[in-house]
Amino acid sequence: MSGTGRLLMAAGAILLAAGALLYVLGTIFPMLGKLPGDIAVTKKNVTVFFPLTTMIIVSVVLTLILNLIARWIK
Repeated sequence: MSGTGRLLMAAGAILLAAGALLYVLGTIFPMLGKLPGDIAVTKKNVTVFFPLTTMIIVSVVLTLILNLIARWIK
């Protein structure tokens, strides 16, 4: 049972860190989520938002950073 508790606490800490990072990045880079290619569809009471371009840019940046870290560790 203690293994499950540790896993839940680690998952919570990771989610907290990810939320804080998104909050900070949103204030530093306000254009994220509003780039050309980000899809937003609004109908009556429903809004669907699909940040395609933002996801691609974030993915490329994170891939580069993680590859540099992996090469540095190796």
